[in-house]
Amino acid sequence: MSRLFGTDGVRGVANKELTPDLAFKLGWAGAKVLAGETLHKPVILVGLDTRISCDMLESALVAGICSAGADAMVCGVIPTPGVAYLTRKYKCDAGVMISASHNSYEYNGIKFFSNNGYKLPDDTEDQIEDLIKNYDEHAADRPIDGQLGRRIVKSTATHDYAEYLKRRMAVDLSGLKVALDCANGACAHIAPDLFSDLGAEVLTIGVEPTGTNINAGCGSTHLDGLRQLVRREGCDIGIAFDGDADRMLAIDETGEPVDGDVIMAIVALDMMHSGQLRDNTLVVTVMSNLGLDIMAQEKGLNLVKTKVGDRYVLEEMLKSGFSLGGEQSGHIILLEHSTTGDGMLSALRLLRALTERGEKLGQAKKVMQILPQVLKSARIPNEKKARAMEDADVLEACAKMEKQLAGKGRILVRASGTEPIIRVMIEGQDIEEINRMADQLTALIVSRYGI
Repeated sequence: MSRLFGTDGVRGVANKELTPDLAFKLGWAGAKVLAGETLHKPVILVGLDTRISCDMLESALVAGICSAGADAMVCGVIPTPGVAYLTRKYKCDAGVMISASHNSYEYNGIKFFSNNGYKLPDDTEDQIEDLIKNYDEHAADRPIDGQLGRRIVKSTATHDYAEYLKRRMAVDLSGLKVALDCANGACAHIAPDLFSDLGAEVLTIGVEPTGTNINAGCGSTHLDGLRQLVRREGCDIGIAFDGDADRMLAIDETGEPVDGDVIMAIVALDMMHSGQLRDNTLVVTVMSNLGLDIMAQEKGLNLVKTKVGDRYVLEEMLKSGFSLGGEQSGHIILLEHSTTGDGMLSALRLLRALTERGEKLGQAKKVMQILPQVLKSARIPNEKKARAMEDADVLEACAKMEKQLAGKGRILVRASGTEPIIRVMIEGQDIEEINRMADQLTALIVSRYGI
């Protein structure tokens, strides 16, 4: 049995890889590990996004939690950062989110949060996984009678989360026309009212979830619809969230995309100016554009780089006490306000930086120059990823291409922690050259290990 937990919880095709049986065991094992030492009746908070499989998996997960003797506090559809926050607010013993984030609707995932709202370290996930591997439905210590848990519905959850966002990141959006793409996901019933309550004129797409249209041609992974809306309606800015609203990307007033690197640069410099950026340091991953390095050197901003994955960014921030970090994909962590990436919080922080400077995004984004970057994917079965990453021919091809770039670019090949994919990222000055290199490299990997 391969490791269940990837870089962001347990994921797979719902009812095929992520089955109700597995969800039940995750609920049971998660409750025993995360709430096993409490002297009170444990309570575990559960949220979900809009996928059709969420009802099925929630039912199984809650049953597992209750079978371990813990109560399950269900919040319904809510963003992942909402689960992290409300776990703390309601003083729950743990939180669980059912979502596959930016993936298409047939996938789903289950990720846990500790009682302080942080994602779990590897060793805690390993404890949960060990219990699942050794699961015994006839175990003598299973709770019975009044020791069983109950399902508790928390009807105020989304309201409480929205009010928290307004308190933590108050900004006057009066006079701004803001376009939102909610990805037909977890923030579709929250974000429009939130931005409107703060004074903005709000236009929306991606706010009609059906269970099968989450992230489908919309959201932070498909920006064309939002770009068209911004241009057509003359909006000041567009904000795109992903399915569980833990990340965001932006569209400037001309309809051009602005990625997480640029957003973090704008926010970091604004925080530096106001003395809010701890040690004048921004934590990013190795995927961040080289243009960010150049800008940081010019502006006196310190960069610390981690492996890809917001969990590694967060680990570094916690270890060293840094206040801002994130990923090019739009996961941005404002540690003084949240324990995880929060798309709506990040969007409000960007808007605060813009309004305080009296700038539109099109002007503010000029703070850094993006070097051309190509990102392509090779579909590889999960069990072949390790061999592909160590393949001598693949390593030799990377070395030759690095030599061709002559120090004016870079190549990064990494296995996805959430999908059966190996990603190839190449940066350089010549877009045609790096496109050709990326095609050659992905073709080589697929030819040897592809699905």
